[in-house]
Amino acid sequence: MDLPLKKTFMPEKKPIIIANWKMKLGIGESKKLALELKHGIFGKKEVVICPAFVSLVEVAQILKNNHLKLGAQDCFWEVEGAFTGEVSARHLAEIGCQYVILGHSERRQHLGETDEMVHQKVRMALSVGLTPIICVGETFEQRQEGAKDYILIQQTTKALQGAVVKQNQKVIIAYEPVWVIGSGQAVSPAEASGAHQVIWQTLFDFFPSELVKNNFSVIYGGSVDSENVSKFTGLDNCAGVLVGSASLVAKEFIEIVKNS
Repeated sequence: MDLPLKKTFMPEKKPIIIANWKMKLGIGESKKLALELKHGIFGKKEVVICPAFVSLVEVAQILKNNHLKLGAQDCFWEVEGAFTGEVSARHLAEIGCQYVILGHSERRQHLGETDEMVHQKVRMALSVGLTPIICVGETFEQRQEGAKDYILIQQTTKALQGAVVKQNQKVIIAYEPVWVIGSGQAVSPAEASGAHQVIWQTLFDFFPSELVKNNFSVIYGGSVDSENVSKFTGLDNCAGVLVGSASLVAKEFIEIVKNS
């Protein structure tokens, strides 16, 4: 069944532009870039900066009382305890984080993160008031096997099944086809739109329609840059983008925000 798209069934929302700095910048580099973005980005868009853990406190101070929002790249599924090396979602909220990226393909691939682990993290993030940015996407092999839709349904379902989303909370699903991340070659807007349609249908299967319309967003990630961003944000069923490498250069990321 085809779903009605954003312009006909969703309230108008600010475009969401999320910068994932990954493990690319040190504290000094992060502060410098945060300052450049703070003074270079304006307008009615939801811009989220996600530095590495070691830079969060410094960047939080720079973005304090600013229109740019702060996000983390991960959190643990317990609020506190003897979990050496992990980071509490509650502690992230305490320093000013409003968002957290969960289930990124790099964590699934390199750290063995499972759908169940992502699910537990989503529930924890929601419980402390963080907005989860849940990454879903197929590998090249899964795409070749024709399993893309199945993977998207499975990852979305397992991340959210049983989770409680309150009326004042937001959830973002980021479609990131694993095989294009870091390649410099994004998927076609038509393919992204098809994937988003599958994700939207899955959300409607599990949550009340009004909650989905008002509280959920679906965005695209994977080799986004200032040249192609408008092709994705212009889609009826795409609310924004998750940007990796292109968010590390101030001028380029500012252009991405302007063009989105």
